[in-house]
Amino acid sequence: MKKSIKNILGLLVITLMTFSFTPIKKSKKEIATQSSSVAWKGYKVTGSHNGKIDIKSGFLTFEDTQLSGGSVIIDMTTISSLDLSGDYKNKLEGHLKSDDFFGVQKFTTSSLVFTKVKSTGKNSYKVKGKLTIKGITKNVNFNISIYGNKATASLKIDRTDFNVKYGSSTFFDNLKDKAIYDEFDLVVDLELK
Repeated sequence: MKKSIKNILGLLVITLMTFSFTPIKKSKKEIATQSSSVAWKGYKVTGSHNGKIDIKSGFLTFEDTQLSGGSVIIDMTTISSLDLSGDYKNKLEGHLKSDDFFGVQKFTTSSLVFTKVKSTGKNSYKVKGKLTIKGITKNVNFNISIYGNKATASLKIDRTDFNVKYGSSTFFDNLKDKAIYDEFDLVVDLELK
């Protein structure tokens, strides 16, 4: 009987050690920038505007099949409007690229670096990250879903955290119907290589 218990304990120790030393497969998947997209939507008292902006580069990292990190670089010079055309489109895009908003001549890129990833269910994760816009870095939280080589995330950003204060009723009085809300939305659809 003692010999059986020793054999079972020995087998249990060997099994635990085997699983303890099984290496975790780490991988890094690059973002296919041409087939990925970032849509933006900004709001004002009298309506909203929406558009897109291109991803310059990025990747997601995995441990086995679980998301463990990532980084995305946005090309701020590509910000464009999709809801306007002609002179109105050109005027809005020029204004968004100016120092009133994102100052893209000086700040050509923005970045998002994942700092903590927690699984919240099959294919879904809660991410903490560092978002840098106009050289200012702030903490952000968002959810991301991953299905095969596709990933989707939505973020709500307070532009005033990044010194983008133009038309903000938080900082300027008497704007009335010219006020632009501080928060804007980003919807990110990624395809991984």
